[in-house]
Amino acid sequence: MNGSNLPEQCLNLNAVPFLRGDCADGRHKESVNNMHIEPGIVEGGKMALGYATAAGSLTLTAKMALDSVKKDGAISLIGRSLITTALVFSFFEVLPHHAIGVSEVHLILGSTLFLLFGLAPTAIGLALGLLIQGIFFAPFDLPQYGINVTTLLVPLFAMSMLAKRIIPQNVAYKDIKYRQALALSTAYQGGIVSWVAFWALYGQGFGAENLASVASFGAAYMTVILLEPLIDLAVLAGAKTLHRFKDSGLFEKRLHTAA
Repeated sequence: MNGSNLPEQCLNLNAVPFLRGDCADGRHKESVNNMHIEPGIVEGGKMALGYATAAGSLTLTAKMALDSVKKDGAISLIGRSLITTALVFSFFEVLPHHAIGVSEVHLILGSTLFLLFGLAPTAIGLALGLLIQGIFFAPFDLPQYGINVTTLLVPLFAMSMLAKRIIPQNVAYKDIKYRQALALSTAYQGGIVSWVAFWALYGQGFGAENLASVASFGAAYMTVILLEPLIDLAVLAGAKTLHRFKDSGLFEKRLHTAA
C-alpha cells in the first residue's frame, strides 16, 4: 500500500506511539484502545498456546463460580459479577491508559475488586469486561483475547492464594494493613508484567529492541503498585460505612466478617 494513502496518524508514528501495531502493516484501525498485548506480537501457530492457557483459566473460573453458587447462591454471584464486569469495562475505557513498550499500562484494580467482591466475581468481571471491550471497541484485538484473559486471570488466582497466607482468618478484608494491600497489589501487577513479558518474548524473541520494549513496559507498570494499595485502603475505609449491606449479597462476605 502506498504510504500516501495512509491516514495522517500512520505517517507520524512518533506522535501516536500506540498506533504502531495498527499501522505497521499499512492498515489503520479506527479504535486505538488496545487491551494488553498488541496485535502482531504473537502470531500464527504460536497463538495456540494462548487458546490453551485461556481454556485452562476459564475452566478454573467456571469451577470457582460453581463453588461460589454453592456458598453464596446464584443471585449473589450474578449480582457481583455484573458489578465487576461494569467496573472492569469502565477501567479499560474511562480510566487513563498509556501505550508503553509492548502493551498498555492500565489501572485495573484487580486487588481492589478481589477484596470487595471475591475471587469468582472478579475473575468473571475481568473476563467479560475484557470481552465486551474487545467486541464493541477493539474487535481487531479479539484474536488476542486468549492471551489477554490469561494475563489477567492467572495473576488473580495467584494473588488469591497469597491472600489466604498473609491475611489472618480472624481479620476482615476491611481491616487489612497497608503492607498486606501492597503485597496483594505487587503480586497481581507483577504477575501481569510477567505474563506480558512472556508473551512478548515468546512471540518476538530476545532481540535488543524487543527486550527494551518489555523493560520499558515493566518499569512503567510497576508504578501502578505505588498507587493501587492506597486505592485499596481508601475503598476499604469507605466499605466500613456500608456495614449494613454485609448480608445483601452484593459484596464478598469476608469484606465485613472474619472467616
